[in-house]
Amino acid sequence: MLTERTPRVAAARKLLRRAAREDTGRFLVEGTRPAYDAVARAESTPGAVVDLFVTEAVADRERDLLIRARAADIRTALVTEKALGSLTDTVHPQGLVLVCRREDTDPAEALSGARLVAVLAGVADPGNAGTVIRTADAAGADAVLLTGESVDPYNPKCVRASMGSLFHLPVLRERSAQTALATLRAAGLAVVVADGDGETDLGPATDALLSRPTAWVLGSEAHGVPADLAAAADARVRVPIRGRAESLNLATAAAVCLYASVRAQESPR
Repeated sequence: MLTERTPRVAAARKLLRRAAREDTGRFLVEGTRPAYDAVARAESTPGAVVDLFVTEAVADRERDLLIRARAADIRTALVTEKALGSLTDTVHPQGLVLVCRREDTDPAEALSGARLVAVLAGVADPGNAGTVIRTADAAGADAVLLTGESVDPYNPKCVRASMGSLFHLPVLRERSAQTALATLRAAGLAVVVADGDGETDLGPATDALLSRPTAWVLGSEAHGVPADLAAAADARVRVPIRGRAESLNLATAAAVCLYASVRAQESPR
């Protein structure tokens, strides 16, 4: 049984830091449900998962997962509770952590033929970013693109919040907002900013626009979409607030906007 001092565990622990993730192209995934998604990725993409660390109690409960992992050539190892705890930043570890390889997809290639994309511009909160990835997956979006000073999507908190959706659709990164904008337009996507001060309310007036292939640009809850990116968009649309709430949180706004596009694209015209 491996301990927190075992070199494999020590190497994995470094992936809690962004610099190590960038250097190695690897990241950590914690929890049983996301583990099944990760192993499914490894079954179709050999090498997508490098290591699976599991406590004895969870190994007994998840024997089928371990059998699938070994069949997919994933190294599996029993670890102590302390070793497992050292691989996560949660208070109550779930007893299972995987080391996965990041899939770096060229944005232009991934966006070719896309009809619905969520773009996170300057979203620094990992929980918000991960939840939007999960929401985009649920809505059937073709990709999520992070741009500007956005969080690393492979941050452990972001990975947890995505609940495995990180393995279901391309999660792309492009630091330059202007390059991201050009790439979206080259793919034939209308660039629509969700903006509380937008010119048009989300609703019937936006159906014709949203029936087209669309990239929804969402900014941070604190600062919104950067002004230069908002100014360059094809449209700025606001989600109408009917009650007295000041605003919607990011994930809720993303769900409303993305599903508005789904409805518009699926409606007969």
